[in-house]
Amino acid sequence: MILLCGLGNPGAEYAGTRHNIGFMAADAIARHFNVTFSKQSRLLGKPLFESAALTHAGTRYTVIKPLTFMNNSGSAVAYVAGKLGIAPTQIVTMVDEYNFPVGTVRLSFGGSSGGHNGTQDVIDRLGTRDFWRLRLGISRDFGPGELVQYVLSPFPPNQLGDVTNMLESVQDLKILKGLQTDAGRGR
Repeated sequence: MILLCGLGNPGAEYAGTRHNIGFMAADAIARHFNVTFSKQSRLLGKPLFESAALTHAGTRYTVIKPLTFMNNSGSAVAYVAGKLGIAPTQIVTMVDEYNFPVGTVRLSFGGSSGGHNGTQDVIDRLGTRDFWRLRLGISRDFGPGELVQYVLSPFPPNQLGDVTNMLESVQDLKILKGLQTDAGRGR
C-alpha cells in the first residue's frame, strides 16, 4: 500500500493557491480514478483529514488531504500511516516547490525539508526523513519578504496551462512506477 498525501490548507479561501498544489494533485488523482474523498477522524471536534482509496496496477493507494493546515500536516500523515500500518518508505507527500518552474514535477526520496514547513512537520511527526516527496513546481517569482504572500496567492492566468499539464502528469500515477521496488533501497 502507498499513502499519497496532498499537502495544503483547507478552506475555500485557499483553493487554487500555489501552496495548495498538493491538494490539487490529490483532487486530480481522485477525479482520474473516479473516487471521492470523505472526511475522516476527528481532533477536537474537527475532521483531521479527507481520504479516498483506490487500486491501480495491483497496488492499493490511500490518498489523503490533511485538514490541519499546511504547517501541521504531519499529525494527519503520521496518524493515517500508523492506523494503516504504512512504513514511511511507502509515503509520498505532494507539495509545492518554489525552486522549480511551474509545471516541473520531481520525485525524490529523503533529505531535508528544504525550508518547507509542511514537509518539516511530516519529518518531525514521523521521526524520519525517509519518505518520498513529489515536488510540484510553483516558480520563484517573488522578492525578499514576499514568500508567504506569494504561496498563498493563486496562479496567474498565464501559468494555468502549465499547472494543468503538471496535474495531468501526476493524475494517472505513472510517475510513481517502480516506487515500491525503489523505496526499500532509499533510491
